[in-house]
Amino acid sequence: QVQLVESGGGLVQAGGSLRLSCAASGRTFSRFAMGWFRQAPGKEREFVAGIRWAGLITAYADSVKGRFTISRDNANNTVYLQMNSLKPEDTAVYYCAVSVGGALVPRDKVRYDYWGQGTQVTVSS
Repeated sequence: QVQLVESGGGLVQAGGSLRLSCAASGRTFSRFAMGWFRQAPGKEREFVAGIRWAGLITAYADSVKGRFTISRDNANNTVYLQMNSLKPEDTAVYYCAVSVGGALVPRDKVRYDYWGQGTQVTVSS
């Protein structure tokens, strides 16, 4: 059974940092794209960052480029999202996901096959 478990969320002041982790179990995901999405109240779930091939290919939403960094540890089936210079508009529930399809790093949530339960990130002004 595939399971994705996020951790590392919390409350932080604007300008602060958090690191999210997503531990995957149930199969090996080293060949697949892994992504982070977020969903704020009343808004659609949106792509934040994605990674494939041990970090050789990454993609970021324009809103987080230069502030967030995605990485993965294939040996431990874990993907990370380092978030720096956080802003109140980054407040959302953050989800990790896995895409087993052929696209390098999909940005569309419908391309992702497995999802975690999410972790809350709240940035105060």
